Amino acid sequence: MIGEIYYVTGIPFEAARKVSILPNGHRASRLHGHSFLARIRTKLPDDWAIFPGAEVEQLQDCASQSIQPLDYSLLNDHLTVPTDENVARWIRERIGLSSVDVVGVQSTNNQGVDIDKNNDAHIWRRFRFEAAHQLPNVEEGHQCGRMHGHGFEVILHVSQNVDNQDIGIDFDHIEALWAPIYAQLHLACLNDLHGLENPTSEVISAWIWSRLKPKLAELSWITIYETTTAGCHFDGENYRIWKEFRFESAIKLLGANKNDPRQKLHGHSYLSRLHLTAPLDEVMGWTVDYGDVKAIFKPAYKKLDHHYLNDITGVENGDITSILNWMQGQLLDVLPSLDRIDLYQTPGCGAVLSWGGESPALPV
Repeated sequence: MIGEIYYVTGIPFEAARKVSILPNGHRASRLHGHSFLARIRTKLPDDWAIFPGAEVEQLQDCASQSIQPLDYSLLNDHLTVPTDENVARWIRERIGLSSVDVVGVQSTNNQGVDIDKNNDAHIWRRFRFEAAHQLPNVEEGHQCGRMHGHGFEVILHVSQNVDNQDIGIDFDHIEALWAPIYAQLHLACLNDLHGLENPTSEVISAWIWSRLKPKLAELSWITIYETTTAGCHFDGENYRIWKEFRFESAIKLLGANKNDPRQKLHGHSYLSRLHLTAPLDEVMGWTVDYGDVKAIFKPAYKKLDHHYLNDITGVENGDITSILNWMQGQLLDVLPSLDRIDLYQTPGCGAVLSWGGESPALPV
């Protein structure tokens, strides 16, 4: 294995709150409620789980127990100022894992905050616009050469240290800065806009960056979802794309204790996400064609989808780390720009194998 393994889990909870430090009239200063999602990303000692392969579910149980007091509660009864940032810190203090890398709180489907151990906060807000485009430089017959359209999603990422602060940049401020850009992109043909004559995900992300960064110094990444399964990040210098795949597989966790039901034959609908970093092709306007990623991954995918994974050499124990290691071994030589693989065995719960640069976590 090359790289480091992080385990991730997502725990939903329902709660009410009012954030009194916000200005009078701010909608979040009134009593209201959310369907929250708490997200944990952490390394784990080799002997932490009760058996190799139990890490994902054991972390999920640990996080659920820590967060349980918040579920169906008034957050002000637990925290004086229950901002997303402070809720994340409250969870960190109670989860009992010194190895926790990041704690995130997603207060709606479209916004959240992730905080690391240094109180560096990653604040994100998601938007959507509907537009048409075509890619003028692709080879004849390429589907993206035809005029077509997408419901594009954009995530604006802001990074700032919030040590001794209850709250970072207000989501409403991010939304206000986005509004004039949305007015240009929504219900438009992107090719007609200056600078978007070749509107790939990468080019769109850089176009938005150039317009927002002068007004928002804390802007750290732009994310573009071109489809629900593929997209691009841009941080002003570097491009990172991802492509998602789902596969349905059977497993047994052979390392489980004798009476553990996970030792029996069962299965998961896995979600895998391949991340790649590569320089921009100035002619094509992309780093790597999503279609090429799909084609290169296809042989490995066919061995995973609708199969019993324990029959694969290297995955005999059925644990998620072994699956990630096997995927890396299948892909490193044929997809050299690959530098991270996410694998979720249930929604929001799984592991990440990373051997490249950092990029923002995507909502689950």
